[in-house]
Amino acid sequence: DAGALALIVRAGAGVNTIDVAGASKRGIYVSNCPGKNAVAVAELAFGLMLALDRRIPDNVIELRAGTWNKKEFSKARGLAGRTLGLLGFGSIGQEMAVRATAFGMPVVAWSRRFEADETERERVEDAFGIAIADSADEVVAVADIVSVHLALSKQTRGFVDAALLSQLKPGAFFI
Repeated sequence: DAGALALIVRAGAGVNTIDVAGASKRGIYVSNCPGKNAVAVAELAFGLMLALDRRIPDNVIELRAGTWNKKEFSKARGLAGRTLGLLGFGSIGQEMAVRATAFGMPVVAWSRRFEADETERERVEDAFGIAIADSADEVVAVADIVSVHLALSKQTRGFVDAALLSQLKPGAFFI
């Protein structure tokens, strides 16, 4: 409505934050850049995992209040040896797997694309050195940390629900 706009481009995989129907009615093209921010998103997800494990936000709040509670905040379990479960294995999921391996984390992933293509499943297992699960439920049941990297669509909206979250291990992180 503001003027002569011809194109809307969103950095990232989805266009769910854009009124595509409204743009189309006005003759405005909508595009995205899938995969272009995959490294940044994977780095953020790893930062969140580290922050949860090390309780960095709590530590910072206490430190700013003048308290240094080294004993409490040194109780982190660490990421090494903890299983990372990935729901979705596009560009971001793949970047997550690479980083998890560097952190010494076993990885189990699920993606709809593996359900229909056994060859792709085997190729990914070999290329990334990870396990491919038969379902999202299987990932959640075995993972110490679950990170979701599914593009929002009609098929994925509501995918992560109370039933899926109830299967998390006690103390598991959800990103």
